[in-house]
Amino acid sequence: MYRILVVDDDEQMRVALSATIKHLNFEPKVAKDAKEALRYLKKEQFDVIISDLKMPKIDGVEFLREVKKINPETPFIMITAFGDVKTAVESMKLGAFDFILKPFSQETLKKVIDLAISHSNLSKETNKTEEPKEQFIFASPSMKKIVELAKKVAETDATVLLIGESGTGKEVLARFIHEKSKRAKGNFVAVNCAAIPSNLLESEMFGYEKGAFSGAIKSHPGKFEQANHGTLLLDEISEMPLELQAKLLRVIQEKTIDRIGGTEPIKVDVRIICTTNRNIEQEVKEGNFREDLYYRISVFPIKIPPLRERKEEIPELAKFFLKNFSRKFNKNVEDITDSALELLINYPWPGNIRELQNVIERAVVLAEKNRITPNEIFLHNLG
Repeated sequence: MYRILVVDDDEQMRVALSATIKHLNFEPKVAKDAKEALRYLKKEQFDVIISDLKMPKIDGVEFLREVKKINPETPFIMITAFGDVKTAVESMKLGAFDFILKPFSQETLKKVIDLAISHSNLSKETNKTEEPKEQFIFASPSMKKIVELAKKVAETDATVLLIGESGTGKEVLARFIHEKSKRAKGNFVAVNCAAIPSNLLESEMFGYEKGAFSGAIKSHPGKFEQANHGTLLLDEISEMPLELQAKLLRVIQEKTIDRIGGTEPIKVDVRIICTTNRNIEQEVKEGNFREDLYYRISVFPIKIPPLRERKEEIPELAKFFLKNFSRKFNKNVEDITDSALELLINYPWPGNIRELQNVIERAVVLAEKNRITPNEIFLHNLG
């Protein structure tokens, strides 16, 4: 159910709007002024904000400016009297979605809310990365079992731990779980715990308030807030510093985060998927990973075998990458010879699927005819 935040200093108006919004099958939340509304916005997510223009202390225009700092994508609808139309139009230049003139009917309110929600949903779809999705290809019995497990766990909110060597497709499987879940319409946000410096990882994950530290010129929502109502992938979680592990454990337990420099906790509704290429149980024994956090994230562990243990998938994967890179480089490379495929199947693939992808990309670049031969296959000499 879509959530609507109503902000008005007139109690009768708040009550009337709340009742109407409920009747329209939306979930209302009311605030008596902008200050109260801003407190709600720092803790909760709303699909639409409806605010009166004329309010004491912080008026609708100033409130709009503050909203754009916290949640710039949330549609903002201004309620105004006829004499304030000029100001209302100015508010649209600041990013308001629309304004409603008093008095207004239930039909008018419904129409504007529906348009705002439709516009917001369309914007989310448009802003999603346009890169082609990696296809989850599986042919081996072991991977078929894993896919069935992934489908079952996708139906729940259980925390998933994906274990496997680098390049085995852990992130692709994480996306597959997200897309098969009830959170599929929400964001899928990935954090590479190994790639972000430890001194920046906390601010990236939990966000920060304006002025929290030198260079924090505006408030910044972290990855947890960005993934609210969606899925957060903590890639290579075993690389996370111990002090941050303690904070992550608290977030999982309490479902709230604290921005750096913030004064109040913010509620989050996030499904967590973690990956690791290490023996995380050994990391626990050696004191590098918190035992209590390990039990929290490994509610549903899935181990992905390396490519060398599922070689029957190599031909299909190779042809999939061939098609993608042929299109990318505007070439007419359509096939791989049997002798080239034999080379690929007999190679141990220490870099797994990612290495196979790189080999095929290079082969397509080098190919002078419409098929790849052994001459275009370059593999590391491991023997």
